[in-house]
Amino acid sequence: MPIESPCTDRSPDMCVFQLMSEKVGGAEGTKLDEDFKDLERKADVTSKAISDVLCKTTEYLQPNPASRARLTMVNTMSKMRGQVMSPGYPQAEGLLGECMLKYGRDMGEDTNFGGALVEMGEAMKRLAEVKDSLDIDVKQNFIDPFQTIVDKELKDIQHYLKKLEGRRLDYDYKKKRQGKIPNEELRQAAEKFEESKEVAETSMQNLLDTDVEQVSQLTALVESQLQFHRQSVEVLEELAQRMRERVNKAQSQPRQKRMPVSRPSFDCLDSEDSNGGWSPSAAPSSHPSTVTDQPCCKALYDFEAENDGELGFCEGDVITLTNQIDENWFEGTLRGQTGLFPSNYVEVMFCHHLLTFTLLQTCMNVFLLLNTKEDISKRMLATKQLTVATEFHMMGKKNTMEVNGYHQVFGYQHSSNIFFCVQQKKEIHTGLGQVEGEQMMTILGELSL
Repeated sequence: MPIESPCTDRSPDMCVFQLMSEKVGGAEGTKLDEDFKDLERKADVTSKAISDVLCKTTEYLQPNPASRARLTMVNTMSKMRGQVMSPGYPQAEGLLGECMLKYGRDMGEDTNFGGALVEMGEAMKRLAEVKDSLDIDVKQNFIDPFQTIVDKELKDIQHYLKKLEGRRLDYDYKKKRQGKIPNEELRQAAEKFEESKEVAETSMQNLLDTDVEQVSQLTALVESQLQFHRQSVEVLEELAQRMRERVNKAQSQPRQKRMPVSRPSFDCLDSEDSNGGWSPSAAPSSHPSTVTDQPCCKALYDFEAENDGELGFCEGDVITLTNQIDENWFEGTLRGQTGLFPSNYVEVMFCHHLLTFTLLQTCMNVFLLLNTKEDISKRMLATKQLTVATEFHMMGKKNTMEVNGYHQVFGYQHSSNIFFCVQQKKEIHTGLGQVEGEQMMTILGELSL
């Protein structure tokens, strides 16, 4: 690896030879005094401190390295094109503010959340402007002065030290050859060495003597940050006050209750569909029925209607249910008025046809779960429950025992078998274990819904 010569005079070969002698041969060069070494050490630490603090300050102000690199490239291109204005650093507060403004306006400023997002987004944009002001102040009052030290004083010190090292090597080379070279040449080499030493020493001392200026520049950095935080506090306090007012206003206003849209009710009993499935009906059934045949509920507490479309009632009133909007709201009729009311204010009462249909399904499930190897008495009991529940259900709906009635409940595929079970219940009860048991197991096994 070639060794770079520190020589700047007209005898570079001599310097290289002397440097090789010291590095490889172990020859001793002229020693600098301890005061100079101490001064050089302090200047070196100061130089590193200024350079690193500058770098970290830039990272503090502009923490995103990708954005910094992009901004540097854009600024360089702007200078090459002669453009004065260049885009600034994208502050995180500004990006957050733009996001909040976008979605707040999409929601609508008339909504509570949307309006709050817009207010906070505008405040974050103001914080971004305050942060831009901080960047400008720190650059003018701290970064630029420190950068001047790096570009001029520190650069000069490095130049003087390099020149000093070159003249030392030249002097040591000629000193080792004393008697072979003219004394005047040796004297001139010694004078140049002392001259360079004095210049380097002076430049380093000047750097250390300007510590008052450096402390002043650090103070300017603190003042800029203090101003930034004061302005930020003002913006945030104003924002917090508006947010508290918004919360208090929202809490003081009566909460707007949602008016649910009636969902389709599913009535398997009045459907004219012959496929045996549940048929949706957008409105409650209008067929005539008594109160005991319709779903109804009893009011547990007084409920006062606060919004249009709600149904008010008193404790003890019996309300006819017309629809269940969701798990929290019913629709019902009382004294000729129809409206919505909360489900936790009432207790659902007996509903004849719903109860019998549930009993019918339960009996069918019990029967179908019985294994063919179970005791004959269990199968007979399940069969009896099934047939009686079927007949009870159809009677509760005031329908005659016709196949068409069973079609409405179970669909065409299973209705004939159910009709057969009901009409022939005596034979089912008495003959299940004698003649037709195996045949009836097959028939009733087809009743699975």
